[in-house]
Amino acid sequence: MILEGKTFAAQLRAPLAQRAEQIKAKLGRPISLCAIGSTEDYGAYVYLKKEVQAAEKLGVKAQVHEVNKNTSVQEFLSLLKQASADPEIDAILIPRPLPEHLADSGFTRFIAPEKDIDGMSNISLGNLFLCKTWQEVKKLPTFIPCTAMAVIRLLDYHHIDPQGMETAVIGRSSTVGRPLAHLLSCRNATVKTCHTFTKDLKISLQNAQLICSAAGKAGLLNTQNTPAGSIIIDIATNLDTHGNLCGDAQMQPLLEQGCRVSPVPGGVGPVTLACLLENIILSGEKKI
Repeated sequence: MILEGKTFAAQLRAPLAQRAEQIKAKLGRPISLCAIGSTEDYGAYVYLKKEVQAAEKLGVKAQVHEVNKNTSVQEFLSLLKQASADPEIDAILIPRPLPEHLADSGFTRFIAPEKDIDGMSNISLGNLFLCKTWQEVKKLPTFIPCTAMAVIRLLDYHHIDPQGMETAVIGRSSTVGRPLAHLLSCRNATVKTCHTFTKDLKISLQNAQLICSAAGKAGLLNTQNTPAGSIIIDIATNLDTHGNLCGDAQMQPLLEQGCRVSPVPGGVGPVTLACLLENIILSGEKKI
């Protein structure tokens, strides 16, 4: 079974333009998004432009600031502090990767949590990791990383309850792997985290009922190391040997093995974008 996300993403996006128009009427201006993106990573920057264009179609006013290896830490932090303090800016988006010197600058401390639509600030992540139950997660005043939340919402859309499931999350980044593992724990899954230092992936996955993979390695999950009948949420985006977009999972062989698999493209990706757009709208609604 294919766990597609396009249909659900369209449902999430359907009411957003009307909500944006209602906010504009009450604020006297459109919702304002400040995006700061690195031109050093072509793929990430192109995706940022796609996100911005999608927001603009909803009536959001967006401004993109470019940074690169020549941008000083002082310039970067100054831009971020100004955006955080500006009452006319409602949402801030800073996709990774960033140039190493900017990534290591501690910039997440300076993102205003009420504008932190991808839940990457110290306060946003701190609030999330203090949660133990899903009820506590739902009451959070701050945003949750969009990709991690998209996985949970995709599971819910397909009526998959992770409670009690032996679950493996492959990847431990602060943007996807760690917040996702914590969200799954809050949904009462038993969670194991795998990463580059995991010695034998097959052994680590042998009892897994649910596998969420964000490793960024095409073909990582296959019929040799993945339990038959397991649920696979493929979060990665890679290029195969023919230059086609793919995830970590060898989808067709795994489907033939009875697995349920989210496709790449068309699975988690569209839902992540829908969650991001929804958070932009929510950042404006918090001001009315």
